[in-house]
Amino acid sequence: MRGSYNGKILHVDLTQARWWSEELDDIIYRTFLGGSALSSYLLLRDLKPRVDPLGPDNLLILMTSVINGLPLSGASRYSAAGKSPLTGGFGVSQAGGYWGPELKRAGFDGIVVHGRAANPVYLFVHGDECEIRDASRYWGQLSGEVQDGLEGELGDKRIRVLQTGVAGENRVRFAALTNQLRHFHGRAGLGAVMASKNLKAIVVRGRGRIAAADGDAAQEVLRWFGENYDRDTDALHLDGTGRVVAMLNEAGILPTHNFRDGSFDMADSISGQAISDTILVNRGTCFACAVACKREVAVPDRGVTPKYGGMEYETIAATGSLCDVGDLEAIAEASEWINRYVMDSISTGATIAFAMECYENGILTRDDTDGIELVWGNADAVIQMIHKIAHRDGIGNLLADGVKQAASQLGGGAERFALHVKGQELPMHEPRGKQGLALAYALSPTGADHMEAPHDPVYEGFGNFQHELSQLGLLEPVDRATLSPQKVRAFFYTQMVWSLYDAVGMCDFVGTPLGALELNRLRDTINAAAGWDMSVFELMKVGERANTMARLFNNREGFTPADDTLPSRLFEPLGSGAVAGQALDREEFARALQLYYQMAGWDERGMPGPAKLAELGLTWLMAESEPT
Repeated sequence: MRGSYNGKILHVDLTQARWWSEELDDIIYRTFLGGSALSSYLLLRDLKPRVDPLGPDNLLILMTSVINGLPLSGASRYSAAGKSPLTGGFGVSQAGGYWGPELKRAGFDGIVVHGRAANPVYLFVHGDECEIRDASRYWGQLSGEVQDGLEGELGDKRIRVLQTGVAGENRVRFAALTNQLRHFHGRAGLGAVMASKNLKAIVVRGRGRIAAADGDAAQEVLRWFGENYDRDTDALHLDGTGRVVAMLNEAGILPTHNFRDGSFDMADSISGQAISDTILVNRGTCFACAVACKREVAVPDRGVTPKYGGMEYETIAATGSLCDVGDLEAIAEASEWINRYVMDSISTGATIAFAMECYENGILTRDDTDGIELVWGNADAVIQMIHKIAHRDGIGNLLADGVKQAASQLGGGAERFALHVKGQELPMHEPRGKQGLALAYALSPTGADHMEAPHDPVYEGFGNFQHELSQLGLLEPVDRATLSPQKVRAFFYTQMVWSLYDAVGMCDFVGTPLGALELNRLRDTINAAAGWDMSVFELMKVGERANTMARLFNNREGFTPADDTLPSRLFEPLGSGAVAGQALDREEFARALQLYYQMAGWDERGMPGPAKLAELGLTWLMAESEPT
């Protein structure tokens, strides 16, 4: 290993049933670090433009980073990437758990899957080797059955299994990937990409050791984190991400009624605290992470077991408040079925909410829904629709393509209720009350994404030199209810931080400003791991480089500034809640977009210019920015 990374990428050509190892130069690792940034580099280098996302020419990339697998809280995350079947553009999604560190222990920093197998297969990666094995027996099985079957077949319960599910097999365009049944690459439809290759799973088993180049320096960061993080008082550990349900509801920005309203009468009954008080049986975690924010729940009367973990905030809101469902146990069952079929819970809930509003307005009828009463608050209907979508059964066949395509096929004004950006459904956060999210949703290369940058309450916390992000020059608080030039600047800088986290596999809830790990400590970890001397400035450029490459990917796929838009509903007054009547202003939004373009070095086409590419060391991509 070169410090804490192997220097090797595994390539597998399923069409030819062969594999090989590629050694990357150290400068590539330092330039991109791993994760989404290194995945973007490989996609732009190796993927031809305009390929069918569900055809054999698409690539599926799984990528760790230079720090992935070190025993530091939050450093277990890795990326899955490819061309998205949901948007037709750049697709990337991160997951935590144990799979990434295990891949590195098996001898590789990443995997690039090419082609399509003639019959269902899975990969078994171990000891610097890769086996392509028959997976016919697992095709059509639910995720838990596949996990159990592979552990039995290989005689080893310490294998780590990344798999697509029944939804992916049926080409649901928001099918996900899961490792160990409870850690998800939810967004972008990459589960459908894996299944389109007749690839059911990638099993990794490592026996190597991941060690930092400077063990003493790495240990010093671990010591510092232990002294500065208190799990006993951490709300994320105590109540998980679901803790924000009550907070958002009180602020009037809990997505309800398909984003018509900002408050939900039954919010307290579906909150993180309600989970802790009723159905929680354990707090799970990821590799070497002290935070342990994962929920593991049980509802015996509904067949819900801890095997599939539990609900994160996005799932609670998407299948709960967004659909007016206040039954926590029903939400737990819905979550488990989504996990068993391996789908993105955000897009699943948002698509059902879209269908409910279409039903309310007569665009869909009982005949269309096979007799299901698709009315607000009908928890049983939500669960029935999950089954239909996963199997593309009846109305589920329409909804499995996502709200953008479903609305186009339905017509009759359905587009008003299809809340998406670039084809990807809105996450469960309200831009009318946190206006920086308007930029995050519109500018994210994957379509609407709530993990593009910190949310606006962080910007309101600026204003003292002790704030961790003051070292970026963010010194003055910025109100959440504005899209001012100050807000654009705050978003532009913090987007780099979040993109850096995606490159190194650092959890946003552990890294600053949401968590305890300071940027300087992350820098020290990276340098200790690889034996480098990177600065915070250089790290920020990794984040900006990743954003720029993702933009170039979308530009060559035909995306234009017209795609950097928002659903019309967000420019209409918010219904109930503490900020009822609030709406985004179209002119202010347009000015903010243009200002961001100028900050990013993009021209009127939304294309990164040659000066910006040169400044980021991306001159090899200059041809991509030329007018066509």
